[in-house]
Amino acid sequence: MDAIDILFQVIILVMSVVIHEVSHGVAAYAQGDKTAQYAGRLTLNPLPHLDPIGSVALPLLLVVTGSPFLIGWARPVPYNPYNLRNQRWGSAIVGAAGPLSNISLALIFGLMVRFGGALLPAAFLQICFMIMMVNVILAVFNMVPIPPLDGSKVLFSFFPYYWHRYAALMEQYGFVLLLIFIFFFSGVVGVVSEFIIKLILGI
Repeated sequence: MDAIDILFQVIILVMSVVIHEVSHGVAAYAQGDKTAQYAGRLTLNPLPHLDPIGSVALPLLLVVTGSPFLIGWARPVPYNPYNLRNQRWGSAIVGAAGPLSNISLALIFGLMVRFGGALLPAAFLQICFMIMMVNVILAVFNMVPIPPLDGSKVLFSFFPYYWHRYAALMEQYGFVLLLIFIFFFSGVVGVVSEFIIKLILGI
């Protein structure tokens, strides 16, 4: 992978995680919580969303170590679950909104690759493929049920209320568990992502 491809992937990654986080804020806003709006986070400007580790350090580390895929995250968009109209499933809806935005982007650009080969320039199709690939990986990675990833919010919403103390314990050690997953089990993300990409492309 040359420097231009790496640069494009990093730019695509940053914009994709920004859209991901804004989607959380929009989902919360639609349910009556304006916390993200008050914090100035309902914006596609990447600067308020960048996270030093997830948006800079981790992507650079993956590039330097020759990782076959690029993952990362932005600063979580704040929301107050007690402001949500749907107290039972509101947090799950907010949590799922981010990965769903990535899957939507992957579908849009992936279908361009699948059906636009005879109509669209090859360079544009290559960019579309990168956008699809990055967004599929982001969606799969963020649905891993380890805090602070979105999959944990969706999973915890299915827990009975008296199990929430276990969820809180898991959140306490979530970052350590996440690092262990990234360095030892991230191949699972690659396998699932490859399956979804092939499904979108009809391979």
